[in-house]
Amino acid sequence: MTLLPRNNGLTTIQYKKTEGNQLFPIFLKLNDLHTVLIGAGNVGLEKLTAILSNSPLARVTVVAKIFSPQVHALAAGYQGVTIIQKPFVDTDLDNADIVVAATNDNDLNAYIRNSAHERKLLVNVADQPALCDFYLGSIVQKGDLKVAISTNGKSPTIAKRLKEVLNEGLPGELDTTLQQMSELRNSLSGDFAYKVKTLNAVTSVLVEKKAESNKNLIWLIWGAIVLAFGIAFFTLWSKEPDFRIYVQGINPLFYYFLAAGFVFAMVDGAIGMSYGVTSTTFSLSMGIPPASASMGVHLSEIMSNGIAGWMHYRMGNINWKMFKLLLIPGIIGAVSGAYILSSLEHYSQYTKPFVSLYTLILGIVIFSKALKTGQKRTKAKIKNIPLLGLGGGFIDAVGGGGWGSIVLSTLIAGGRHPRFSLGTVKLSRFFIALMSSLTFITMLSGARWQAVSGLVIGSALASPIAAKISNRISAKAIMMSVAVIVILISLKSIINFLIKIV
Repeated sequence: MTLLPRNNGLTTIQYKKTEGNQLFPIFLKLNDLHTVLIGAGNVGLEKLTAILSNSPLARVTVVAKIFSPQVHALAAGYQGVTIIQKPFVDTDLDNADIVVAATNDNDLNAYIRNSAHERKLLVNVADQPALCDFYLGSIVQKGDLKVAISTNGKSPTIAKRLKEVLNEGLPGELDTTLQQMSELRNSLSGDFAYKVKTLNAVTSVLVEKKAESNKNLIWLIWGAIVLAFGIAFFTLWSKEPDFRIYVQGINPLFYYFLAAGFVFAMVDGAIGMSYGVTSTTFSLSMGIPPASASMGVHLSEIMSNGIAGWMHYRMGNINWKMFKLLLIPGIIGAVSGAYILSSLEHYSQYTKPFVSLYTLILGIVIFSKALKTGQKRTKAKIKNIPLLGLGGGFIDAVGGGGWGSIVLSTLIAGGRHPRFSLGTVKLSRFFIALMSSLTFITMLSGARWQAVSGLVIGSALASPIAAKISNRISAKAIMMSVAVIVILISLKSIINFLIKIV
């Protein structure tokens, strides 16, 4: 902030320009103003439609040499629109209050802008933000409620998409609510504070409805969990005789993995990664062979990633081009990795140290990311996405995790948008986990189902509440703690193997 003296002795305050949208939103009473629109082609039609749809009684004069039939047809339905077919001259602006230039001639648009400024008039120039004094934003309207959307001239397409979302999301009954609130406000007597208190009490119902909606969402999530349990139970019961015996006499190992799955899913909800590596590291430390450990991880991730992928899809966070490039190579890599690891299940005493080495590396990677949390990285966008998907899927299946740590981290570090990268990776992860799980189930005949089922149920129980605690815990502290634990357990496993062979 800078203080500047003025000739009249007063002091003005000059603020430094900040980043972001600097536009000041206003709503104009076009019914009381005279708008002059120059241009009557497709762009002129779009501008005239926007004006009349928001202010049907607006007084608009359209000046152009050539008029499209659509402009004539639109103007015929509004008494306030005047058509003047002739070349533009600056005297056409003598009685104007607002000017809109919508011609396809850049020189003429610049001339219109200069003529408007000579008369101290505000002007909008179509498709030329630098020449505009104001923008015509996308409008969402529900009766008397009107919401204007501005992208600061950066992307009208995004504004239109947001308009579609809000049009769909805002109920039409909002206008009825507005009319009732207006009648209530007019009927209230007393001072301003009393009116505010009364209106707040009435509108608290809206918050209660939102809370009720959140309860419905929670019930939906828990319903999905119950359904997933039913499917998992039926699959395991019909596939494995050992599982039927397990149900009749639950092994204590189940409870260990139930608690572990819950904790690891909570950690993943807080930092968005590391579920696979923590679950696999724990499974190996409990004596579970690598293939069974990886199967447990992928089975437990099917539902959580399916829900997350669906939510990202609904929010428009999916880069479909990237999704297609990741999906098929990722599935091929995951199925190949699951097949190879399952084939080597009988040699788990030899494959286990290699998987432990992999989790050790991931632990170091997570620790490194924790140290760099908050730092900006500027790298060229990664382009070989199919190869990334192939390698990520293979390593994820072999090591029991790593799709998020490898693929998501690489995409973001390579300059991809974090939100779209996260949504795309989560949705593709659902299919990766599904295909890996099917491969493991087909290949393995003696898997440790008590550990697998405990992991699946524990992570499912944590899913609805993991997101709620994510904003209350330091992601950096969790990442460093997880990394240290993974590194120590992995080192212990590797050292024990080396001692045995020596």
